This record gives sequence, structure tokens and C-alpha cells, in this order.
Amino acid sequence: MDPTQNAILLGKAVTTPQSGPVYLQAKLGNRHGLVAGATGTGKTVTLMTLAEGFSRLGVPVFLADVKGDVAGLAVAGALNDKLQARVTEIGLSDYAPEASPTVFWDLFGKLGHPVRTTVSEMGPTLLARILELNDTQSGVLDIVFKLADDRGLLLLDLKDLRALLALVAEERKDISTSYGLVSAQSIGAIQRSLLRLEQDGGEMFFGEPALELADLMRTAPNGRGVINILASDQLILKPRLYSSFLLWLLSELFETLPEVGDLDKPKLVFVFDEAHLLFDDAPPALQQRVEQVVRIIRSKGVGVYFCSQFPDDVPDDILGQLGNRVQHALRAFTPRDQKAVKTAAETFVPNPGLNVAEAISKLGTGEALVSTLQDKGVPMPVERTLIAPPRCRMGAITEAERNQVRAGSPVGHKYDSAVDRESASEMLAKRAEAAATQAEAPPAKTREQDDAEEGGFGQAVKDAVFGTKRRQGMVETMAKQTARTVGNQIGRQILRGLLGGIFGGAKR
Repeated sequence: MDPTQNAILLGKAVTTPQSGPVYLQAKLGNRHGLVAGATGTGKTVTLMTLAEGFSRLGVPVFLADVKGDVAGLAVAGALNDKLQARVTEIGLSDYAPEASPTVFWDLFGKLGHPVRTTVSEMGPTLLARILELNDTQSGVLDIVFKLADDRGLLLLDLKDLRALLALVAEERKDISTSYGLVSAQSIGAIQRSLLRLEQDGGEMFFGEPALELADLMRTAPNGRGVINILASDQLILKPRLYSSFLLWLLSELFETLPEVGDLDKPKLVFVFDEAHLLFDDAPPALQQRVEQVVRIIRSKGVGVYFCSQFPDDVPDDILGQLGNRVQHALRAFTPRDQKAVKTAAETFVPNPGLNVAEAISKLGTGEALVSTLQDKGVPMPVERTLIAPPRCRMGAITEAERNQVRAGSPVGHKYDSAVDRESASEMLAKRAEAAATQAEAPPAKTREQDDAEEGGFGQAVKDAVFGTKRRQGMVETMAKQTARTVGNQIGRQILRGLLGGIFGGAKR
């Protein structure tokens, strides 16, 4: 099979005069990879070359833009003498500057479409990591999520989580009996951590519309894979939020995508820049979760590529699963550097014509030691390689250029406007309002209470019927009227009898 078909040209090997081009096979792109090297040695350019290569094969890519220069993928590059010399040396006959189909994302919604997820989708484990909670506080957060599930309360944004924490504080004794001990100190610590997260801008990350993974796996009308770029220049200043978000995204892919086995090319390539942030201070359970995801997600058609300064920034259990390696220069100035050089050299398949440990410290900018998986998944011997230049701009773009790309985005209408539907915060507020209204309303009175209260309806009826000291009632009035009526009738009868006797007697 022609190796140039369904493959990405990484560059030209220069280990020996007989060395040739170096390719990454698309069908093995889901076997993951590592791009390592010291600052300024060309890691970012290598990532751009990889992203362009996968995009041309129709594979969508997601990667973080830590320094702001990866955004150049959206704009065509420009040839200069230095670049033309590299193109000629590698033998890129079809090289021409071009832009890649690109969608910009930003957790803070400034340099790209807002990226959102709900509190429920994030889950208590990753949220506890973002909030930097200890084990006890993490346990309380577990209880909060369980309580929300049991009471049918949606946790969408941080307002909902605050409302649930207030509810737990209010019903702390009962909840402690049913779910486990909840202390006021733990609730206060979580609330303070939420406040810090909100001040860092994390409030914008939680809400709706939540990101749909299908929107990261798009292809352009011309068949090229869309490159999704996450603006991370500010996000990287909050390493827990940065690493937890990318880990959440990777976990969502793992849990959502179906098993597909080995494909001709990946369904998505996920690039994790500054990979050491994922593992710094990570508890063993979380590291185990990352290892599990990386091991299995390849069967779902996703390739994961870590980028960091040193290979040992990635734990050995995960490093052993990264079959495609690009190692840029490492300077052995310190014991830490010397150890990293030794580690990197030992992870490559030896090449008789190359002293790996010596070469690592002598690589120039744009050079790397490369070993990729070949047929049947066998890694090739390491080659010293001139990395092929990307066809896009190798540098930052202007605000006008970014706005132009955003204006043509196929997903902007879907994510640029936030939606705030009824959830835990609103539901609990309504319940509290209803309870307050009921508490303010006077209680219903019994007949006895109503009759006993002066001025009540019963007393008014009683006064009307029986009267008061100042006025007579209906009974008294009727009695007097009856007495007068009876008296009048009797009087008339007596009068009639008396008159009848007088006049009758006279007639006789």
C-alpha cells in the first residue's frame, strides 16, 4: 500500500542519507501520541502540522490554544525564504498556503463561542477537584448531589448549587441522619470555594445550552475535519479549571460514543496541551480514571495526544499507551533535565544509526525524534526528523480575522446566547415564597373562636338577634310587636263585644 495514502506527512528523516519521509498512519491515529520538548523547540508547530493533517483526512480535531498562536490554523500562511527552503528540503511538491475550517471556543465567551456544561453533567468528583475540596468536603458535595436527585431538583448552574447548599444547611440535622454527617464548616468551605470560582469567571462555564459533543465532530462541506480551538491563554492561569474541563470533555466522549473498534481513521483527535496540569496533585482515583479512559477510548474512535515539556510529566501507565511519539529537544542543564533525557531515550525503539540520548540535546528548532506505529501496530525505529511546516499562519491572528471566522461559524446561533430555565434555584425560591405567604396569612377560625371574638361575625349575628345594652334586638322587637298586635286584637274584641251589647240591648 502506498504510505502516502490515508497518512499524515510529519517530515523528512535525516538520520542517514538513505532516510525518507516519516508518516503517521491514519488507521493508527487512535493509538494516541505524545509531543514533548523544551519551550521554544517547535512543539506548537508540530501540533499544527498534526491538526492540519488530520483535518485534510476528514478527521475533526479539538485542541487548546495556550499561547494564542494555534489560532493561526484559521488563516492561510505566507511563504518566505526560510519556509520555502524547508519545503524544498523536505520535498513538499504540493505545498501551498491554506486555512483550515475552524471553530473558536472559549469558556469565558470572549474569544470564541461559550462552552457550557451543567453542574449535574460535571458531577461531584470533577467539581470537587475544580473547587479544591478535601475528602470530607467532597463527601458533603456527594450528599448535595444525592439530595438533588432524590428531591427532583435540577442542578444546572452555580445558583442551583448554592441553593442546594443553603437547603442542606437549613435541614442539616435531618440530612445528617439520612445521608451522613454534614457539618456547617464543610458547607461554609464549599460556599467559599464557589465564590472563588465565580470570581475567576467559572460561573459562565455552568449553564445552558450545554455543549453537544456532535458539534465537536463536524466536517466542513468540502469534507475536511473541523478544527475546534479552545482559547486557553486565560484559562491556563486557573490550572484546576483547565485540566478538569478537558478531563470532563474526555470522559464525556468516553461515556457517550459507541464502540467502533479500529477504523480507517479516527472519528476525533483530542489534543491535551500542558498535560502535566492534568496529573499535578491528582488523587490516585482520578489518575486511575484517566488511565482507564485513555486505554479504552481508542476503541471508540478517539485519538488522544498529550503535549508537555517532559515525557515523564505523563505517568508510566499512560505513557506506555502512547504509540506515536514526537520528541523535540531537551536541554540537559539540571539533574531533572538529565533524567528526562534518559527517560525519553529509553522509550524509543533503538535505531543503530542514532545515539538517541545524545541527539535529544542537540536537536534544532523544528527538528524532532519521531517514532510512529506502522503496520500491525509495530513502532518504527526512531528517526531524527525535519518537521514539515503547516500551511496556515504560524502565529497569532488579528481580532478582525477572529471575528470573521466566528461570523461564519455553523454553531454560533446555538451557543452564543445563554438560556436560564427553571431549575433548583427557582424551584426552591418558589417553595420558600409559598411558605412565607402561608405563614403571613391568619389561621382559619373555628365557630367557637369566631363567636368568642368581639366584633366577629358570630357576635354580630348574636347582637342583631338578641340586642345590646344600647339597642334592642330582633327578638325583643318582635316580642313587642307581637304583644302590641295581640293587645290590639283583644282590645278590638272587647270593644266589639261591649259595643255590640250596648247597641243590641237597645234594639231589644
